[in-house]
Amino acid sequence: MSFAPACAALHDGKTARAIETADEAAVLRALDAPAPGPHDLAALLSPAAAAHLEALARRAHETTVRHFGRTIQLFTPLYLSNHCTNGCVYCGFNSANRIPRAQLTPPQALEEGRAIAATGLRQLLLLTGEAPARAGTDYIAACARLLRPLFPSLAVEVHALSEDDYRVLVRAGVDGMTMFQETYDRTLYATLHPRGPKRDYAWRLDAPQRACRAGMRTVNIGALLGLAPWRLEVFATAMHARYLQRHHPGVDLAISLPRMRPHAGAWQPAHPLTDSDLVQAMTALRLFLPQAGITISTRESPALRDNLVPLGVTRMSAGVSTAVGGHTGGEAGTGQFEISDPRGVQDMCAALRRRGYQPVFKDWEPLADAAPGAA
Repeated sequence: MSFAPACAALHDGKTARAIETADEAAVLRALDAPAPGPHDLAALLSPAAAAHLEALARRAHETTVRHFGRTIQLFTPLYLSNHCTNGCVYCGFNSANRIPRAQLTPPQALEEGRAIAATGLRQLLLLTGEAPARAGTDYIAACARLLRPLFPSLAVEVHALSEDDYRVLVRAGVDGMTMFQETYDRTLYATLHPRGPKRDYAWRLDAPQRACRAGMRTVNIGALLGLAPWRLEVFATAMHARYLQRHHPGVDLAISLPRMRPHAGAWQPAHPLTDSDLVQAMTALRLFLPQAGITISTRESPALRDNLVPLGVTRMSAGVSTAVGGHTGGEAGTGQFEISDPRGVQDMCAALRRRGYQPVFKDWEPLADAAPGAA
């Protein structure tokens, strides 16, 4: 089974028209629906719903508190490598960009991990560019095995892998994966990815499902907002998440809402989002997927991130560097994009507490690690 047929059907023009033509009556029905369905989601993402942001925000807040309480999980990325063989026109790691390239050895990755762990964080996201010959599964697994004793939760955001490769990472201690489809529009996807292994749209689209089958505990998906009209992109992301929830109910599904940020290279997004657009997208997702995690990264400014906390967010990054070796200064890699929120972990914790929220560094411990005699 694959999400591909359902995703293709979303791009036949009917869904986009349903979103664009939803009227106020449809929006009000969606706001009152105890369990909003796809038609309700279309209304909540519509231009007509923009006039009801306050009601959307209020219900999204109530829904989030009911399912997650007033807690925010904190994590940070660790960039292992910025070597890349792809030609993604919007990415700072594009193989054609003349930037310093760097890759950590596993011992260097451990030093980065120790610097991060010293801040108190216990959830880590490992990232690489897409260069499997340099930073393949065995390399990522070697880094994960060294970092695992420091971090009860290790996730990866790397190139799309086979189910067997995801199983290798699970055995190495990785329990989560993030995979952005970038855009769900297949035609646009081909234009934005002119060369490199990432050009295979279908292989990337089904990577989250392969990770679910391989035993990942958490799977995080999303579209890179700004590449295509945001309303249909968010609708497709939500339907992808619902598909994964229904076929893999034991996996915790989460969604990220990354907006395009400046990076090395001259490309600029064709469909930028306003802050109000981002609020509408997030609150609509919260009502449609009440139990899904929602991540807001340091792509957004401190003030906006603070204001978004009560509206559906469950996970945020802190103390972020998007450069290889950025936590210890040991390498000279160029960052993937410019961050907007440079706050460290303690500043982030203080900001959350001022809002009445509890920062969470660790929320689970693998039973295998706690068992007598466990390696």
